[in-house]
Amino acid sequence: MSRVAVTEEVLRWALNRSEKSEDGLQKKIPKIHQWLTGESQPTLRQLETFAKATYTPLGFLFLEKPPQDRLPIPHFRTLGDEGLQRPSPNLLETIQIMQRRQSWMREFLIEQGQEGLPYVKSVRLEEHPRSTAKQIKKTLGLDEEWAARQPTWTEALSILRENLENAGILVVVNGVVGNNTHRKLDPNEFRGFVLVDEYAPLVFVNGADYKAAQMFTLAHEIAHVFLGSSAAFDLREMQPAEDPMEQRCNRVAAEFLVPENEIRKVWDSVKSDTEPFQTLARRFKVSVLVVARRALDLHLIDKEAFLQFYKVYTKRQKSVPQPEGGDFYANQNLRIGRRFASTVIRATKEGKLLYSEAYQLTGLYGNTFESYTSHIEMSGR
Repeated sequence: MSRVAVTEEVLRWALNRSEKSEDGLQKKIPKIHQWLTGESQPTLRQLETFAKATYTPLGFLFLEKPPQDRLPIPHFRTLGDEGLQRPSPNLLETIQIMQRRQSWMREFLIEQGQEGLPYVKSVRLEEHPRSTAKQIKKTLGLDEEWAARQPTWTEALSILRENLENAGILVVVNGVVGNNTHRKLDPNEFRGFVLVDEYAPLVFVNGADYKAAQMFTLAHEIAHVFLGSSAAFDLREMQPAEDPMEQRCNRVAAEFLVPENEIRKVWDSVKSDTEPFQTLARRFKVSVLVVARRALDLHLIDKEAFLQFYKVYTKRQKSVPQPEGGDFYANQNLRIGRRFASTVIRATKEGKLLYSEAYQLTGLYGNTFESYTSHIEMSGR
């Protein structure tokens, strides 16, 4: 049986990169120790098993030296010294999947004769956050009372996602790599990322994050689109990195969700409430986390008070059981995005896209793809 010549250094790199242990893979790959010590070499099929288990592209394992994992976009970390950390395979693969979707969407829209979106890269860094927030609302067809009219902040979040897609932005919310529930995305590594493009801008929200934080992440990403800057970010404790663009996107997001003039008008009347952030959250239709962060930004509370609230809130959220599974179609609408899914289905029906290509773009195959297609068509989208 023929063996494949691979270096122990590359195998060890792949193992460490996956954050799995030699012992953890022993059952699936009995000879892993011999490979790592150079005592023996794997067959091609065994190497394929190792690649799959460590989330490593097979071609990388034939290199003499480990490659350097680099994100194709800047990765801003709230704590500056963490910016040098190696990106996880989950983050790398997720960005690559989104880049493939965006590239196809861009080419398809150009072929259809669509012009670029005028609001992408339309804002200068020095513009006032209030002006930018107003421009975003106008572009998305949202008036000043759009959120207040919704019964809950979760409804407001749904409306925001829908209006973004209607404006031409691809919106994806996912907490795993593709549909692989065994590969969960880590909110501590990133809360979201943005891929700016004048035809098919794409925003990705880490669905494994607290839902209360997702609205702010989304608003932050919208600002990136208007300012024309692709990036990934962690927004630790809902604070941006020490970067001018990140700082500006955060200010725009805060003004978009909780206008400074409005919160200042009511602060004195609610600050003595037992739960002032709950009162304000109901008024602005955002989560208590967003309101608390806005109060800190405007120096209505100090950093110590915010961090104390943040720790209590996140501790409480960790103790709340997270729903598993859920509605398949609702999950796919978030993981694929309604706008993207509808366009892929349309191109497939018109013979402009092979079914095999549609499967790869959506991550849905065979009958599953057909079932989702029927659902989209029946819902009129």
